Amino acid sequence: MSKINEGNSTQEETNSWVSLGKDLLLVVAVLITFMVLSKLVLGLWTPMVAVESESMDPHIQIGDIVFMKSIDRVNVITHEEGKNLGYKSFEDYGDVILYRPKGQEGVTPIIHRAMYRVKTGEPMWVEGPPAQYSGYITKGDNVVTNQYFDQEGDISYYKPIKDEWIIGTAKYRIPYLGYIRLLFS
Repeated sequence: MSKINEGNSTQEETNSWVSLGKDLLLVVAVLITFMVLSKLVLGLWTPMVAVESESMDPHIQIGDIVFMKSIDRVNVITHEEGKNLGYKSFEDYGDVILYRPKGQEGVTPIIHRAMYRVKTGEPMWVEGPPAQYSGYITKGDNVVTNQYFDQEGDISYYKPIKDEWIIGTAKYRIPYLGYIRLLFS
């Protein structure tokens, strides 16, 4: 009788390994499908970012997952242009962009609103220094923590955001889901 039980136990173990393998394959298939659809629709293989700071409060908050659309598929509308067009994203005028500060790879990207675009030699803000090159002037939406443009502080000191530094524009957010991602960083 004990031999029969051992046989059933081995068969059950084999079935659980097969079942686990099938479940893992299903998860991998779902992830690959999501990535391919993301690339087709949004232009990015990994179109999501978890928000790590309060600089975009109250419109985008710590722990939100934000879906991005590739810069190759959009035209950035600035806050200034958005006012004229009546275009809003995340409850304010203009697009929220994700960019690499100072164009650096390997650093945490910044997600802030494109306020306006300056050309080479134009003042970056009223009575501000002239822009060394054309680019965007950016700022977080939080009126307490972001009283000045990114170009007036450490984020991108005196450097407008070049087009090639922009990863994409924010399109949607899912509140709280980003906390899971932030636990692992």
